Amino acid sequence: MSVKIRLQRHGSKGRPFFHIVVADARARRDGKFIEKLGTYNPITNPATIDLNVDSAVKWLNNGAQPTDTARAILSYKGVLYKKHLQGGVAKGAFDEAEAEKRFAAWLESKEQKVQGKVEGLSKAQSDAKKAAFDAETKVNEARIAAAAQAEADAKAAEEAANAPAEEVVADAAEGEAPAAETEENTEA
Repeated sequence: MSVKIRLQRHGSKGRPFFHIVVADARARRDGKFIEKLGTYNPITNPATIDLNVDSAVKWLNNGAQPTDTARAILSYKGVLYKKHLQGGVAKGAFDEAEAEKRFAAWLESKEQKVQGKVEGLSKAQSDAKKAAFDAETKVNEARIAAAAQAEADAKAAEEAANAPAEEVVADAAEGEAPAAETEENTEA
């Protein structure tokens, strides 16, 4: 029987969630499986992978063949590296303690890279929020300045409209007075 390490699709439409399983190659994609090794959530950034490393190494040593995507996930989590280190122990290149020490160092460096990515993403998100806030503040200031300018223009126009009317009334009042005086002068 050919055994594969592959993904089983779960989750709703557009929101995938996968189980990493060991299954007979003839079984349906989401059908019967031998053992569940972990889960994979590609929606989160970075992707969330929960995997039983020791069980995966055991299955690889027993001849299970991972699919391309499963191989990438196993490599990302260090399963293939741990299998490689166990091969070195079997050949006598180094002992089990040295292999565990190397694997722990690799895990530590991998965790630092992942943590750096998470921090970079959170910093980028906060920078984007700050930039959006600054842009919105500039737009609001421009809008307030434009409203103040429009109000000032409206007051100036109103004063200009009121000022000529007062001048016309004053001119008319001045023009009536001499006319009345001339009438009085003609009567006398």
